[in-house]
Amino acid sequence: PMIPMTVSFFMNKSEKKSRNIIKAIVFGISITLLYSIVGVIVSLTSAGADFTTVLSTHWIPNLIFFVLFLVFATSLFGVFEFVLPSGLANKADAQVDKGGIIAAFFMALTTVIVSFSCTGPIIGALLVKAASGNVMEPLVGMFGFGLGFALPFTLLAIAPGMMKKLPKSGGWLNSVKVVMGFVILAFSLKYFSNIDQNYHLGILSRDMYLVIWIVIFVIMGIYLLGKIKFSHDSDVQHIGFFRLLLAMVSFVIALYLFPGLFGANLSSIAGMLPPKTSQKFDLTKNNESGNAETLLCEIPDYSESMHMAYEVNGYFYYDQAIECAKSQNKPILLYFTGHSCSNCKKMQAAIWSNPEINGYFNNELIMTALYVDEKSVELPEDKWFTSTNDGKLKKKLGEANADIQIVNFNTNTQPFYVLMSPEGKVLTEPMTYNSNPEEFMTFLKKGIEEFKKNTTQ
Repeated sequence: PMIPMTVSFFMNKSEKKSRNIIKAIVFGISITLLYSIVGVIVSLTSAGADFTTVLSTHWIPNLIFFVLFLVFATSLFGVFEFVLPSGLANKADAQVDKGGIIAAFFMALTTVIVSFSCTGPIIGALLVKAASGNVMEPLVGMFGFGLGFALPFTLLAIAPGMMKKLPKSGGWLNSVKVVMGFVILAFSLKYFSNIDQNYHLGILSRDMYLVIWIVIFVIMGIYLLGKIKFSHDSDVQHIGFFRLLLAMVSFVIALYLFPGLFGANLSSIAGMLPPKTSQKFDLTKNNESGNAETLLCEIPDYSESMHMAYEVNGYFYYDQAIECAKSQNKPILLYFTGHSCSNCKKMQAAIWSNPEINGYFNNELIMTALYVDEKSVELPEDKWFTSTNDGKLKKKLGEANADIQIVNFNTNTQPFYVLMSPEGKVLTEPMTYNSNPEEFMTFLKKGIEEFKKNTTQ
């Protein structure tokens, strides 16, 4: 979501090439330093390894991003422009546009916080080391990760500044900004959806989300054909090939989204959508199934607020899943996930929908989805515990699940799959994000074979 926002931000500013390059460099350096600072904060304070998860899933930053994206889209549509007061603008002009530099820093801050919604295996392991008191290795690692993360965004920031210097820009540049506005408007829903899912509000279902997206991309296609005109647009005398191509792409996206209204997977963009469990109308669901639920030992705790997608049945509480695995003598699959984890939803769409893998989930093992960002469910008081990792009292289900992952597996990245015996023995190398069904099937079979070998000895 930050790519179109970054491009449009740096197109919307000063026309001087040198200033755009300076701001882009400040933007990149800020991203690198912010990642490094996060490592230092976790190392030197009691923030804990789940600091980034809390930051990216709380309603306040998500609401700020939602509003920020809406405001940005409105500006790109030409309703208003971001301008500094004249006095400040003159000072900025004389001092290499300090206002723009400050804005570039806050754009970098937004980019970094947004990226925390699904941390990769590298940053997850580094934050766990930082939380254990190790400073130098996480600091160097976070600096390196931040540098690699910042480079493409910095290049994107420099490119629009160079594009703005092209001669005879005319009305085409405003059209680019309006198209960016449509894209940012679509992406803004992601952050409202995070709030809706994390706090179980039930406002924005997958169906409604798709309807809004379809309308946005249809209107964008009509705009590109010159049938809609905004305040700063020039008259479209004729449709060029590139503009026609973009209009076609916009209509193709809308048509691609349409089957999703009836339950289609839409695997390629599943990470941007609400989970399939929020779908109100789903023709792909087998209403006559449910046989897998009878294989569970009892009704899963907290199933009124959390659900499994693709007719997979399992538990949401670690202790309950362990007890069932012991009673049925089956391996248990721990699936560490999050309501707002994009990669988790993408992997579900690619893997869980596979009939063979789905059958293994429901028949060969005890599936357990452990949401590390679950905020609404509070554990019974007799289940509260003090973490050996950060010394904090864990009362919420999400806190407990995150602690289980950090303490036992030294990472806080999601998705994270662990296949283990009911006694807690890990049966095969855990798996992070992987959308290849064959490789995931190999992971399952290897773990189950190891379990059977151990039980026959």
